Amino acid sequence: MGFWANKIYPNLPLGLQNAAISAYGLSWNRRRFGGVFSAELPRYKSRESLTAAQWQDFQTVELRRLLVHACETVPYYRDRFHVLGFNPARLQKLALHELSNLPFLEKNTLRQLGTTELLSSKREPGGTFFSSSGSTGTPTQILFSKPMHQRWSAAFEARIRHWAGLTRHDPRGMIGGRRVVADGVTTGPFYRYNYAEKQVYFSAYHIAAAHAADYLHGMKKYGVTYMTGYAMSNYFLARFLEECGLEAPVLKAVLPSSEKLTPQMRATFANVYHCKAFDAWSGVEACGLVSECEHGNLHISPDVAILELLHPETGQPVPPGEIGEVVCTGFLNYDQPLIRYRIGDLMRLAVERCSCGREMPVVEEIIGRMEDTVIGADGREMVRFHGVFVQIPAIIEGQIIQHDYTDFEIKLVAATPLTTVERTMLHQRMTSQLGPVKLIITEVPHIPRGANGKFKAVISHIKRAQ
Repeated sequence: MGFWANKIYPNLPLGLQNAAISAYGLSWNRRRFGGVFSAELPRYKSRESLTAAQWQDFQTVELRRLLVHACETVPYYRDRFHVLGFNPARLQKLALHELSNLPFLEKNTLRQLGTTELLSSKREPGGTFFSSSGSTGTPTQILFSKPMHQRWSAAFEARIRHWAGLTRHDPRGMIGGRRVVADGVTTGPFYRYNYAEKQVYFSAYHIAAAHAADYLHGMKKYGVTYMTGYAMSNYFLARFLEECGLEAPVLKAVLPSSEKLTPQMRATFANVYHCKAFDAWSGVEACGLVSECEHGNLHISPDVAILELLHPETGQPVPPGEIGEVVCTGFLNYDQPLIRYRIGDLMRLAVERCSCGREMPVVEEIIGRMEDTVIGADGREMVRFHGVFVQIPAIIEGQIIQHDYTDFEIKLVAATPLTTVERTMLHQRMTSQLGPVKLIITEVPHIPRGANGKFKAVISHIKRAQ
């Protein structure tokens, strides 16, 4: 795929690029929405009416089944459960509150053992590894079987699209990390079309005031009814449309991802597209789902995972109203179980229930990572530089700092010193995304954290011209 994407696709004429994307889209569509998807979707819908007691019973059954499977077929868990005195018979009787007696799965452990000791010996068909964003270091590799991918897609359809009044058949605009427009291209169109899924894939790397009309043309040409993808990139585009006085089509919804949805973003989407934005939280790990209902509240999906919100220092559950570290135990992935996985995010549970009537826990706030915006010399605004660190296993953590329009620094925490080849790779990736830049790569023992225990993956000292 890398050779095709990097060498062949960029040199194809526009029509063949659209055809290539559509062929890939057809395969991708079948993978996600074939198989068990049609049977799983109504199950997710029907479970929305469960009471709190019924949810507790459901999670108890699912947790026991997952733990027994992990103990019997996954080397990592078999060894650790044995040391703690947990065997299949004991796990089969485990109560929900006893989950806290099991060890955490750290992110570094998933990085190191995700493709070996964390894999089950009894796996479902069609397994493919997908990389997490890795915005602050080496990405994790998550194994998706076809049935697991379809279960995850059914949850997404039921709890995100349907709650926003949409279905997977609605034409959409997407702003994501794929480089559908080749490096160095300076003229439009800055989008490509996936006929198989009625998807306009907009470039995340060319969003600028000068290009706003081109993006708008793509929306109108293909009848986009909702926008999705990176929250910040979608916000940049909507803001440029607003500032340029361009009239955007009325959309059904905006479904942003990857970054925290702010009140300013909501207001801009409402003003530009005359629709509501629906927030959500998940991840490639597929071990948790939080989504916004039609009443404007965020709900945890208890049939996707158990989400523990724990005090970062004591490890004890925090009460509603207090910020807690999110620890995930996913129910969907039996091939690579993630049990008490410290995903690295923070949330706050709400005290009050939602008027929608669903007895699914309400999240008052997702404490997301807010990154600075990198501003190019031509006015382009970009976020999400996770691709810079992909496939360099030595990198544990990374931070990108913009000192001037073409002056950048990367701070790295690395397990071993980077090779010349790896340093060259980092420079090439930065150049590919930003054009010619000066880059300093500094290896450090530690990247300073903020008050929330996290650090910004991107820091820019350039202020946007008002």
